[in-house]
Amino acid sequence: MIWVELLLKGLISGGLVVGASELAKRSVIFGAMVISLPLMSIISLIVLHRDGVKSEEIIAYSESILYLVLPSLTLFVVFPQLMRRDWDFWPALGAGILATVALYGIGIAIATKFVTSGQA
Repeated sequence: MIWVELLLKGLISGGLVVGASELAKRSVIFGAMVISLPLMSIISLIVLHRDGVKSEEIIAYSESILYLVLPSLTLFVVFPQLMRRDWDFWPALGAGILATVALYGIGIAIATKFVTSGQA
């Protein structure tokens, strides 16, 4: 039974990515809108609730996501700026990812401090 649930979760996640990328081929704005929706967060919250995870843990998970959204936006600032400066795709993407990972470290430290201390 667990394999069926994992397969279903994978198909839904993959379907959302494929759907958004296909939509982006037709309309950049609508593709971006679909992928920017917090669908994965919403689905994971539903799955956690359905799996019987305690409310306090779901709250902490949701608040942790909040602290990590800002670092994740780094990619979408750095990558296009480097592409505009005539960087090739892969080096620009790599630099954007490295900058994002660096800021994720800061975000994780902040989330750990505030969420575990009950302040978030």
